[in-house]
Amino acid sequence: MALTRRQFLKWAGATGVGAVVFNGCTVPDQEVRVQSSLSMPEDLVTGRDNYYATTAQLSSGSEGLLVRVMEGRAKKVEGNPDFPLNTGKHGARAEGLLQALYHPDRLREPLAKVGKGGPFRRISWAQALARLQEIVGGAEPGSMLIATPPIRGALAGVVTRFADATGSRTAGFDPLGQQALYRAVSDLFNQQVLPEFDIGNSHYIVSFGADFLGTWLAPTHFMRGYDKFRHVNDQRGYLVQVDSRMSATTAVADEWVYVNPGTEGLLAMAMAHVIISERLDRNGSPDAYTGGGDASRIDNFRPGRVADAIGVSVARIERLARTFASSEYQPAMAMGGGSTGAHTNGTDNLRAIFSLNYLVGSAGAPGGIILNPATRNRRIEAASLRDWVSELEQMRSGETKVLLVRDANLLHQLPGELDAAGALSGVETIVSFSSFLDETTNAADLVLPCHTPLEEWGSDTPEPGPGYTTVGFQQPVVRRFRNTLAFGDILLQVGRELEHTEQLPWATMRDAVRAEAGELHAAGKGSVSAPTFEEFWKASLERGGWWDQADVVSARPRARSVSRSVRDPSFAGDAHSYPFHLIPFESHGVGMNDAHLPWMQSVPDPLTTVAWQTWVEVNPQTAKHLNIAQQDIVLVEASNGRTIRAPVYINPSTPPSVVAVPFGQGHAQYTSVAAGRGANVFDILVPNEDADTGAFAWASTRVRLHKTNRRQKLASLEGIYPAEQLDDQPIILIHTPGKTSSNGHG
Repeated sequence: MALTRRQFLKWAGATGVGAVVFNGCTVPDQEVRVQSSLSMPEDLVTGRDNYYATTAQLSSGSEGLLVRVMEGRAKKVEGNPDFPLNTGKHGARAEGLLQALYHPDRLREPLAKVGKGGPFRRISWAQALARLQEIVGGAEPGSMLIATPPIRGALAGVVTRFADATGSRTAGFDPLGQQALYRAVSDLFNQQVLPEFDIGNSHYIVSFGADFLGTWLAPTHFMRGYDKFRHVNDQRGYLVQVDSRMSATTAVADEWVYVNPGTEGLLAMAMAHVIISERLDRNGSPDAYTGGGDASRIDNFRPGRVADAIGVSVARIERLARTFASSEYQPAMAMGGGSTGAHTNGTDNLRAIFSLNYLVGSAGAPGGIILNPATRNRRIEAASLRDWVSELEQMRSGETKVLLVRDANLLHQLPGELDAAGALSGVETIVSFSSFLDETTNAADLVLPCHTPLEEWGSDTPEPGPGYTTVGFQQPVVRRFRNTLAFGDILLQVGRELEHTEQLPWATMRDAVRAEAGELHAAGKGSVSAPTFEEFWKASLERGGWWDQADVVSARPRARSVSRSVRDPSFAGDAHSYPFHLIPFESHGVGMNDAHLPWMQSVPDPLTTVAWQTWVEVNPQTAKHLNIAQQDIVLVEASNGRTIRAPVYINPSTPPSVVAVPFGQGHAQYTSVAAGRGANVFDILVPNEDADTGAFAWASTRVRLHKTNRRQKLASLEGIYPAEQLDDQPIILIHTPGKTSSNGHG
């Protein structure tokens, strides 16, 4: 049932706190027939459905949701039409929240190991909390680590205060962290939060590796802008995707520019050289860009000098630069992310890419990079791989004696070469707060299962935001389904028992969220206005949050000088012995953390249509050279000697020098749905780091392939007719106004 914003606002406030009621004719006829009193099971009472507004942080992005609840059970998830980030739409992972809530393998009560390394036994919450209090209270300052995914809002505040009060450390865990992106944004725009990429108002976009219509940051939000981008004032926006692998965004782009992995920054600098030397720039930015002077200051990036390294012709580089700066295509925007920032020179690449916006006047302007205000930004950031290597060493040495871990699967999502299992064996006590028995939770001594997002209180300041201050409120839409507690409530209760009430003044997470809402009410502005706090609280929950469209960054950032050198990428493995660049990628369904959900497992990859398993994408020419056929199982070997096995998918869009493997599978634990399925690409990735930030350079591993004598049928929707390559050559279709042509890679 599709809901418009007008319908949503009309019915908001018709019932109790946080719920939106839809009556009578707004319920589809089939619902009335199926759930009529005559056919309703005897153990259910007659009722009507409510819609509760809430917010969920899904991977990096955030979505405002409406959850349909009937007879006390959540039935359907829909997008909140009023929430600025997704305005009524939602992604597949939002649907997966229902399966997480009602999953049959979800932990039902606290568990404790019988001795070190023994089996689990069930214990009561009173016993579990008493034991946790003893563990935390007995930990020496600096000996306890709290590992969580990157979190924001009220929960981030509670975790940070708890860590400060107990003398412990926090470390955000995101194996595909955005440290290089944050550093580039900070260096160029003097901002500590990600900007809004104003896709909807742009006329020409050059995206370097950012699969923004697939899995990068906030794809649901970006898709809303992309729809407008294709219909801006009746002018169809033009999208160029610069990438080393065909992603979902590449597939819908007007033009795909294949570049040698890690050379995206070189291409951006070469484009800048053309723009400056031909005086195509705007706003007098070249002086600041070059550090004072003309294009000769960046002469090392003359297209003729770098074209071979990039793998793109001089003529094409010049055409891209001229079109990007052309008045016909303004406003234009350059954006970058994904594998572009996942090389050893990732920050260099992103700085060079985002600085192009200064040359065409789209930094801080509509259709370009819109800065977000940082007034309400509270978060626990992802630690870099360099930081995690240090944390693992402290575990091995015994300096870290207690590890509190929530939904951070260190044993599955750190490079196998780092031996995270050996590091965790050096920790005296591991406490997990996961709802599912993944690899890291299985290694814990104490398990305190927590609520799912549909059962708990919280708030979120989305990143990237919409260009103005936005706060989403998360509320329980159903009563708890298992015997679980909210992570924040556990910390608050333990903190209170340890007499840390000054640092942790709230009794529950609901109180913490209400305190945040009280600050917003006191400000007297924004999307919700009410004379009393209780009215403000009720209205904010009904709308799913609060936002202030007047709270924007009005000043445009001043152009800054970019480095006049972009480091060469380095790769693990020499090109002769390991001839293929391994490009891992995040799948649309399973992603990084949803392999335990059947719905997410069954989401087909949009390009290969494969689901439920790991596969290796190989170019037809490569397959022919290695005598590999579709569905043959190959051994993928990295320079560290580590290997994985998976069936081959012969993909004409995969460049001959590249093989691609999705993240997310290969679990030894993590419910009956995920265990023993596919291969874990993290096992073979070499732990290279970005030179500037120490971020995981997960796109910097080279591999070789070995054919085995085994085959495995791919779970694919394309049947017995796989994709074919025309004329036995790699083909890229390039659409330009008025004509279509085809070129080989580069």
